[in-house]
Order: sequence, then C-alpha cells, then structure tokens
Amino acid sequence: MPSQIDPPRLLQRAFPIIEQAWTARDTQFYALSLGLGSDPLDPGPLRYVYEGLSGNALVAMPTLANVLAYPGFWAREPDTGIAWEQVVHAEHELTLHTPLPATGHATGHTRVTALWDRGEGRGAFLQQVREIRDVTSGTLIATARQLNFLRGDGGLGPGASEGSPPPPHPIPERAPDLVCDLATSPQAALLYRLCGDLNPLHADPAVAARAGFSRPILHGMATMGIAAHAVLRALLDYDATRFAAMRVRFTAPALPGDTLRTELWVDGSQVSLRTTALERGAVVLNHGRVDLRPSSIA
Repeated sequence: MPSQIDPPRLLQRAFPIIEQAWTARDTQFYALSLGLGSDPLDPGPLRYVYEGLSGNALVAMPTLANVLAYPGFWAREPDTGIAWEQVVHAEHELTLHTPLPATGHATGHTRVTALWDRGEGRGAFLQQVREIRDVTSGTLIATARQLNFLRGDGGLGPGASEGSPPPPHPIPERAPDLVCDLATSPQAALLYRLCGDLNPLHADPAVAARAGFSRPILHGMATMGIAAHAVLRALLDYDATRFAAMRVRFTAPALPGDTLRTELWVDGSQVSLRTTALERGAVVLNHGRVDLRPSSIA
C-alpha cells in the first residue's frame, strides 16, 4: 500500500508550543522510576530522590529533559498520514546547554527537520527536534533530537529530504574501561509511564501480545535514563553538572525486571556506551555516546 504521507506538508507541519512546569516531586519521581534510591544505604543517588540531604540541594537527572514539554505521540494524528502502528523510535540525542534545574518552567517547540525515504517497502526515517526553553528568560535549556523509523511508509515520492540519517557512533574495539550493572524492577514500566508516556504497550499485556511481545516492555527512554544513571554512578560520582549530551540507538526492547549492564569506554570528554539485558543477552542500546563537561563547573 502506498504511503499516505505528503512529504512537504509533513516537513512544514506546525506544532503547538507546549508549556510545562516541573516541581521537586516530579524530579524525584522521575529518578525513582529509573531505579535510583533502590538501595536505602547508598548515599550517591540520594540527592536525586530526597530534598532534605544535609548540605546538598535536590538534583535533577539530566535525562529528565526528555520528558519536559513533550508534544506526545503526534504521529497518530490523522493529518500526518503516518502509518503510526509501525513507528519505531530508532535513535535519540539529548543536548543540555546548561545543567537542568530541579524545578522550573519551560516551553517546548517541536519541528520535523528531515524525512529520509528508503524506498517502497523499505520504510522511511523521520527526524524531529524539540527545543526546551526557560519560559521567563527564553534561555535554551536543552535540545532533543529524535529519529523514528516509519516501517510502513517507504516510497514517499517527491519532496522527501536528501541524504540519510547521521551514521551511528562507533564503539571502540577494546574491552570496556568500566562496567555498571543496574537492576530494574518488575513495575518499572508502570512507574515510568507516569512521567508522560502512557502508551499501553508498556502496561497492558494484551496490547503487548498484539505487538508481538510476551509481556509489556520498558520504554526506550527509560532504558536511556538507566544508562545515564550508569554513567553518573560508574564515572561521575553522581555529578550531574558534568553531563553535557547523550546519544543512543535503540536496538532491542528491555523488559521490566531485566538487569541492565552498561559498558563504558572513556576517551577524554567522550564516553562510548552499550547496554545489554544481562539475563537475556539482548543488546538494548548500542552506539551510545555521552559528552562530558570539565569537572571544574560549579
């Protein structure tokens, strides 16, 4: 069946400005949904889930920006022409232009920046970018770039973007410098969905079965957040101010209850990463990269 997408129209699609305030409770719940605080005697992650730590203010997980001022699953709206049931989140990149505050008020402006056709029967890639700005000053806080694979929409015809998506970040061939194992809880997806992604695929066993899964799967963005936790834990002593950017490619779904092993390769201010669901041997994130700020930042 030919794609129903009108490429020029989709590339010029107007999105409403989304406005969102977040509180200390939102910041704490987001971190808890990723598993921070699972060990009540571990002081490292406590600053992300507890506002009363002596001498330390509450800190936001850097990947909290992924759920701020988000436009939702807009591909489902009829004006897009997208076969939304076959959309896959392929890759995600988050750039923090300043350390994320634990509370704030921001706007999100989303736009489609590219639509790469792979040919009829081979799908297409759609790239969208969201700028998150402080609502009062207009300061750019973060930029999120999302790459979706439109499995049912190849053969777009005239008007698609030239070129192709950016190549994946290469993983070094040497053994990893650091390894961090983080357990997920059986209810991890039920918690994370309350951060804003209410897709029933992550909660309803019947919906998951129709999609070909044995059980509800963990959100890809939650898996990304857990990998960010691994970087903070294994390398940065939980110093979120050093976290400047992160890019990952989603290669397989994680399941609630999986132990996620993140391997890290450190090359100066650049960290490469790969995350595996340990019990199943499934690589769930690959070609990952985190960019670090110098440790001298206040």
